Amino acid sequence: MPAAEISLATARALMLNAQGLLHPRPALAAKQDVLQTIRNLGVLQIDTINVVARSPYLALWSRLGEYSPAWLEECLAEGTLFEYWAHAACFIPIEQYPYHRRMMLEQMRYHHYQAWYLEHQADTDAILSHVQQHGAVRSADFERKDGKKGTWWDWKIEKDALEYWLAAGEMMVVRRDKFQRVYDLRDRVLAAWSDDAVPSLEETMRYFTLQSVRALGVCQSGWVADYYRLPKAAAAKALRTLLADGAVSEINVESWPEPALVSTEVKARLDADTTSLQPTLTTLLSPFDSLIWDRKRAHQLFDYDFSIECYLPAQKRKYGYYLLSVLHHGALVARLDAKAHRKEGVFEVKSFYWEPGLTPSDEMRAEIRAAVQRCADWHRTPELRLPQPLSE
Repeated sequence: MPAAEISLATARALMLNAQGLLHPRPALAAKQDVLQTIRNLGVLQIDTINVVARSPYLALWSRLGEYSPAWLEECLAEGTLFEYWAHAACFIPIEQYPYHRRMMLEQMRYHHYQAWYLEHQADTDAILSHVQQHGAVRSADFERKDGKKGTWWDWKIEKDALEYWLAAGEMMVVRRDKFQRVYDLRDRVLAAWSDDAVPSLEETMRYFTLQSVRALGVCQSGWVADYYRLPKAAAAKALRTLLADGAVSEINVESWPEPALVSTEVKARLDADTTSLQPTLTTLLSPFDSLIWDRKRAHQLFDYDFSIECYLPAQKRKYGYYLLSVLHHGALVARLDAKAHRKEGVFEVKSFYWEPGLTPSDEMRAEIRAAVQRCADWHRTPELRLPQPLSE
């Protein structure tokens, strides 16, 4: 039976706590905190847009404050992280590799992978052979042959081939070189790995589903599949098993029409004490942050409507190109369009929008300005250019 009802504010706090966004860090971050943060999140989404900081670095700053972005790339090169497709392209703790390997094997059976490979087999096999003979490569090591510059959606065949072998699991990203992927054979990156250790598909779905519930803190059943982009039916089946086994429990949340889901650890905390679940953090969130990447979830839990406008034509943008969401004491209270001018050392807030109906206090304004300044200082662009809503 579901436990006694908790408030919507407590539900928000549980998610913020699981996502590392409840309180400011009490001490300066160290390198191991980067890895532990990603372990807590399960995955850290990668995006290459570099208007402020690239999203994975910014998402870590939102949780850690001042830290060295180089630590993330060092974790990748040291093998405590790997890259693969989860919610999207992500940095993932290496202990999850067996379960993602199962997904690699499953998806290579999809018709579109088989069809693409058969159509480009000669070029794709040639790239694999090149890496086998010559070692790790970047896509940039190959010149485009058709004269086009190429875009994210219009890759040269060598890039397509490298990404195919990455998806198939025959190659891995061994490190990043100026944020460009460096690919090498899995047999060299994970020499001790054997596919004999691959878990079953059922065990894999159970693992990812439980990881999703833990990373969300508290969730509706409809939110679970999106976190790792699982098939909805498989996630629902895994949830039923987790509930029956007691690894996941149901609780009631104020105004929610059906029971919510929490892990055993969160349930125990709710039964013991909730006094520490008072949000105190004020920070900025990347548009690709895991707290808000599920737009439906962000609306249902935080009453926050958000879209990634950098993918829209300029005339269709409502707020701006690269929108950072403002989290203040457990609420999403504003959004701002930011750009870092690195050569000039300037952090520009082009525009700033309070959420509709919000009347900000002087204390809220001051805390948000301080958060913007902290982000600018971390980014080494300490001079602020602020619009009227923040400068007044």
